[in-house]
Amino acid sequence: MDSAKRIVKDLKSFPLTPNLINYEQMREEFSWDKIASNFEGLPNGGLNIAHEAIDKHANGDKADKPALIWLGIKGERKIFSFADMKRESAKFANVLKSLGIAKGERVFTLSSRLPEIYIGAIGILKNGSVLCPLFSQFGPEPILQRMQGGDAKALITTQKLYSKKVKGILNELPDLKYVLIIDSSEDIDDMALSLPKLLEGASEEFEIVHTDPEDMSILHFTSGTTGKPKGVVHVHKALYHHYMTGLYVLDFHPEDTYWCTADPGWVTGTSYGIIAPWLHGVTNIVDESEFNANRWYEILQDEKVTVWYTAPTAIRRLMRIDNEPLKEYDLSNLRLIHSVGEPLNPEAVVWGVEKLGMAIHDNWWQSETGGMMVANLNSQTVKAGSMGRPLPGVEAAIIRVDDDGNVTQMEDGKEGDLALKVGWPSMFRAYLHNDEKYQKSFAGEWYISGDLAYRDSDGYFWFVGRADDIIKTSGHMVGPFEVESAFMEHPAVAEAGVIGKPDEMIGQIVKVFVSLKEGVEADDKLKRELIGFGRKRLGAAIAPKEIEFEQNLPKTRSGKIMRRLLKARELGLEEGDTSTLEK
Repeated sequence: MDSAKRIVKDLKSFPLTPNLINYEQMREEFSWDKIASNFEGLPNGGLNIAHEAIDKHANGDKADKPALIWLGIKGERKIFSFADMKRESAKFANVLKSLGIAKGERVFTLSSRLPEIYIGAIGILKNGSVLCPLFSQFGPEPILQRMQGGDAKALITTQKLYSKKVKGILNELPDLKYVLIIDSSEDIDDMALSLPKLLEGASEEFEIVHTDPEDMSILHFTSGTTGKPKGVVHVHKALYHHYMTGLYVLDFHPEDTYWCTADPGWVTGTSYGIIAPWLHGVTNIVDESEFNANRWYEILQDEKVTVWYTAPTAIRRLMRIDNEPLKEYDLSNLRLIHSVGEPLNPEAVVWGVEKLGMAIHDNWWQSETGGMMVANLNSQTVKAGSMGRPLPGVEAAIIRVDDDGNVTQMEDGKEGDLALKVGWPSMFRAYLHNDEKYQKSFAGEWYISGDLAYRDSDGYFWFVGRADDIIKTSGHMVGPFEVESAFMEHPAVAEAGVIGKPDEMIGQIVKVFVSLKEGVEADDKLKRELIGFGRKRLGAAIAPKEIEFEQNLPKTRSGKIMRRLLKARELGLEEGDTSTLEK
């Protein structure tokens, strides 16, 4: 699109910052040994995320610096310094130790964005236990599946969530020892204990349990089209990657105030809502409330946020509003915006420059990768709609794997599987209790992401779609993201979701589900206009043949449009795992 090409040229005038250097020079000079030199290690040897993220700063000149600024729904504002976080997380670790929760045992968290969840995450890691985040909007069944699959020994939650979602499944969790209730002043029963009461008598001193770099630290769960959620195993050494991406992608500086809008129940909310900013000693904003455009702009303004990490869904919601944020709010401190969760449509990059005065930088990674792999860096030209280029220490390629497991790397411009050469520090080490599935994720020395993409002649990667989302129509291979991005350019369209619908003549037809902007009327005239728009933008061969208005497209809680759910509903098929569906 013309506007995207214009932005690519204009972005070269944006000022660079000291962390960011020429891309080729950055990759040539990079080594993981240099990254490792930034960490102290434990006094008794080993490596632990909690020590490097909190205690190291609390023991030094950042002791009194705000680590966490928590903004409550009712207007509360609480500040926790690094020294506060060290003390409070030590008390939490002592509680776990007193209850007999051992190194390597899994401790689950289920709550909205409360301070106790962030303190608890650090306390769990200090105890050598494994942090297992759950999203608070899960229902009883997805909670049960994940806790069973992760061999849960303890759970941290609230009275409301315990009563509504947990109590009824306890008889199916025989290994669960304790439920720690964040907001109860008294024990509920022998299993459900008052966390405040336990913390009252806990010591503020705790010697972090010895953990090796390869010891399990975090267990995330990811779900696919079918089957139960998979437990994705990460280790303490992953912090090398979190630190590196904080340095080169998020461009952290000591004076930064950072806000990651992701919930701690998701991998982004832990890797980049907890670990990465604190490894750099950066002040971290946490907002308890859900999305509200005015509130978000006020937080950016009032907290003087400098680096903002959010999701395409939130950006598209902001795009729906006809306002001029730079005139209505003081966003002068904001210098960098990144987005993750699903590919960022080019139109959103255009909007960022026009409405916020800067590009929104897309990046790509997965639960399995543990951290960002490909990104549009602040020091580099941004290609709107592109994932960006591989980060230092990461080797990415477009490959094809034949039936015998032989790997062929594709030429620039050719589509194939986006793959990563194994060995980066935050690479997942296993699918818990599912080694067969884990082994199938690799072809030789390559991790196969399941995403289809291509690389251009400048080394930028471009998302095409999930391998199981690709549409075959009249001999053409159509990536849903390309069609969705085109429709996002129409002034009436807020969001679009694209599927392939079986057709006897041409294999599949392209069908698009369209969510309209506020005040736009859904009628046959607009439908015909959109059909014509699609043909003009995409060509008759791959343009959608059917359009359906769907004001609330099904999305995961992390903001990804669930195309496979749109397809299942269209064809009357089983919906599969819907545990991550946004309600």
